[in-house]
Amino acid sequence: MTKFFLVLIAILASIAVTAQDITGQWNSVLKVQGTQFRLVFNVSKTDDGYSATMDSPDQNAKGIPVTKTTFENSKITFDIANAGIEYNGELKDDEIIGVFKQNGHGFPMNLSRKVIEKQILKRPQEPQKPYPYYSEEVTFQNHEAHINLAGTLTLPKKGSNFPAVILISGSGPQNRNEELLGHKPFLVIADYLTKNGIAVLRYDDRGVGQSKGNFKTATSADFATDVESAVAYLKTRKEINKIGLIGHSEGGLIAPMVANKSTDIAFIVLLAAPGIQGDQILLLQQKLIGKASGISENDLQKNELISRKTYAIVNKSNSLEQLNTDLSNYLKTVLKDNPKNEKPTAMSDDEFLKLQVSQIATPWMHYFITYNPAPALEKIKCPVLALNGEKDLQVPANENIEAIKKALAKAGNTNVTTKIFPNLNHLFQESKTGVPTEYATIEQTFSPLVLDEITKWINTQAK
Repeated sequence: MTKFFLVLIAILASIAVTAQDITGQWNSVLKVQGTQFRLVFNVSKTDDGYSATMDSPDQNAKGIPVTKTTFENSKITFDIANAGIEYNGELKDDEIIGVFKQNGHGFPMNLSRKVIEKQILKRPQEPQKPYPYYSEEVTFQNHEAHINLAGTLTLPKKGSNFPAVILISGSGPQNRNEELLGHKPFLVIADYLTKNGIAVLRYDDRGVGQSKGNFKTATSADFATDVESAVAYLKTRKEINKIGLIGHSEGGLIAPMVANKSTDIAFIVLLAAPGIQGDQILLLQQKLIGKASGISENDLQKNELISRKTYAIVNKSNSLEQLNTDLSNYLKTVLKDNPKNEKPTAMSDDEFLKLQVSQIATPWMHYFITYNPAPALEKIKCPVLALNGEKDLQVPANENIEAIKKALAKAGNTNVTTKIFPNLNHLFQESKTGVPTEYATIEQTFSPLVLDEITKWINTQAK
């Protein structure tokens, strides 16, 4: 009787496992360095197992094929090989407890039958309508690139002949608010400046939002022509008497390019702007962020050696095609000599290698790594305000501010103001560590002290 009872339990357990149904929609919110992405896996039963697709609503991506879907003994796996994505979880009740990995980096992520909403982040500085000033949706044309750009022009309600600034965003596809991790720094800056008598034009990067064009094929030099088009547009507005540029990060690299070619620029404000060549910035960035994130000194040195050799290859390259070949050959040896190098199990060495090369052998990255901003800064004659945060780990303050000062001195420019603010990070938030993973957790979008500094300086130049 006991033997029969044990056999019966085994049969019932087998039936229970077999009866587990994972078909249908599974929802989650992936949290990566403060960013939230809704992900949806759609699972279907097939003759020989399961198939699935993945949706990423916040990236407007739907029906992404899952390369491999397995479900056995309550364990489920989704692999998307060409994106370096793998998900491993275990079905418990009506939830899958697991880890999402991309390119070897893992993040806890559970899946649920229920629709999961993103966490609402507190952003107390974000202005709310109605605004106490004029706000106008505008479009202007970049005739050189044959594209239209869309943005917002804000004007003070009282007075006329306003000084105006054009906001130039940092790296990556940015909308007119330079929206990042729930923060809208350009909206906050525009609101503050306009309330204090300064008109502001901010616009979507080409290929972003309502602006036309292809962002992926563009370099900083191409983005500079977009700024020139914004300057040309402001010159048509009778309300404007002086035009200045405010560039953040890469935008601070672009502003001097434009100021060199245009006599219409009255002043420029550089926020966390590069003063040294791109490859040197990336090496410093990698070291500082790695150290702050707890990476060992030994690993930091290994990574720096690989990066230095990689950037040397980029600097010697004259074409993306040749760069692709040279990088592939070098990184093959790196992968061979570093078998512990983490890569998704669903990816072959060739797929992993191709992914790594594709992140470097792009028009933008090639331009950034090889570009030295000093020659452009050495020609700047208009007034310059250069600000940085002490805890900026992306464009380190001391090295870049000193390089900017040196270049402007070589230009014979005596109307230069520089300042490094204590405890501020790359986004000019009051921070504890300065690491990018901290950005989203900070409620402050942009330091009021910096807003006040910029406003007073511009009003002085506008007199």
